[in-house]
Amino acid sequence: MMIMMGTIPTISISSKSSRRLSYPFRSAVNSIVKGNALLVSPEPSQFERLELSWVDFNRLIRSHSESGDLDTSMKLLSQMEASGLLLDLTSYASLINALGKRGRTLEADAIFNEMKSFGLQPRTRVYNSLLRGFLGKGQLELATRVLDEMCADGIDRNRETYVLLLDYHAKSGRLEESWSVLRQMKKSGIGIDAFVYSKIIGIYRDNGMWKKALDIVREMKTLGIPPDRRIYNGIIDTFGKNKQMNNAVKVFDEMRSIDGIKPDITTWNAMIRWHCNSGDLDRAIEFLSRMQDEGLYPDPKVFSSIISRLGNQGRWDEIRKVFEDMRQRGVQGIRIVYAILVDIYGQYGMFQNAGDCVSALKAQGVQPSSNFFCALANAYAQQGMCEQTVNVLRLMEGEGIEPNLIMLNLLINAFGVVGRYLEALSIFEHIKESGISPDVVTYTTLMKAFIRARKFDWVAGIYKEMEINGCTPDRKARKMLEMASMSMNQREFS
Repeated sequence: MMIMMGTIPTISISSKSSRRLSYPFRSAVNSIVKGNALLVSPEPSQFERLELSWVDFNRLIRSHSESGDLDTSMKLLSQMEASGLLLDLTSYASLINALGKRGRTLEADAIFNEMKSFGLQPRTRVYNSLLRGFLGKGQLELATRVLDEMCADGIDRNRETYVLLLDYHAKSGRLEESWSVLRQMKKSGIGIDAFVYSKIIGIYRDNGMWKKALDIVREMKTLGIPPDRRIYNGIIDTFGKNKQMNNAVKVFDEMRSIDGIKPDITTWNAMIRWHCNSGDLDRAIEFLSRMQDEGLYPDPKVFSSIISRLGNQGRWDEIRKVFEDMRQRGVQGIRIVYAILVDIYGQYGMFQNAGDCVSALKAQGVQPSSNFFCALANAYAQQGMCEQTVNVLRLMEGEGIEPNLIMLNLLINAFGVVGRYLEALSIFEHIKESGISPDVVTYTTLMKAFIRARKFDWVAGIYKEMEINGCTPDRKARKMLEMASMSMNQREFS
């Protein structure tokens, strides 16, 4: 689609009547759209044979956007503009939101600018949609530009704006930026609730500051804000990450004793995962059984973790027992089954062709998601199967899903595992050139690649760049820096 930029055509839109064309095909349009739900998905050429009105174009574009058929939405927009008509504010918002969610941020940005060039003032919700898209792809500079535009246009940030920023900075390990957002929220008079506190607990958890996480819980209770499920899950994760499983079990039991708060899938997954990581497989299997007794089933990665660790110990009979037990309990859903297979087969090298897995999934009528592709890429990356990891990237793009930072981090890891540090570095440079802001995982994965290749003198530079770009180094990064420094010192004295 060609976005109309530069010279803006003069179009009279003073009233609905001036936007309206004839309606000889109204019944045809109504057979395509009913409310906001698509009943059929005709080829774009069928639309071209219809004489669509301004109302029809808007309804069709909104409907296709909400259903995820963005290519058709964009073709309809091009056809609409060629007819001398403009989208309304609601349709622009719907299209920008859908493009942002699919990671098509450049198109979303172009549509946003086109919208403003035609004199339509976006509301906060539209700015947030664009912001979400940029942050989702790690494009921090573009996200900052959106915030600057909001300020220049006199659009106030709302709670969603701050939560989007806090969520991004927390996940990226940017401690100072997270605190800055929190201070801005308080200054703006936006209440800090349990959801926001849970994000702060997550930051402390990821930085090994479990005592400060407990201080947050005490602060909440002092303010009369009762901890909810998210808070309990965050504290359990904090204890688990610091290998304090007895304390994690105490919090879990306390959670079960409170009326109105019941452990959910996330809680059970955490208890299983952290017991696995601490080496207590028998306790992990016990929690798995209790979880299934509650009618819940673990995340594929958690199940895969149990299977992998049992495999490492040669406990194959128990693997079959656990897997068969899950099947007998009625675990259904082809996506979950394939995700489990991806993780298990990938870890043991039993699975050579990513395309076969994707084809098998689609044959069942299930569209592979970005999470599925990430799981698939991770399985190959852990083994250092670079070509297969790159192939997953191509398959992902072929499905119309743009690679995100998670996928690119996995690709860095794949090259690093086999010692191809220059290729890992080229992916890192590609991330920056694409306008995506590397996160703490990107930097630590690159550091690991250079350590594997025994290029210790590069590690300090990567660490310094991480700090300069506002990423707070986590314990893993600090440990890698220490390891690289020690190795360099040993080399000097040897």
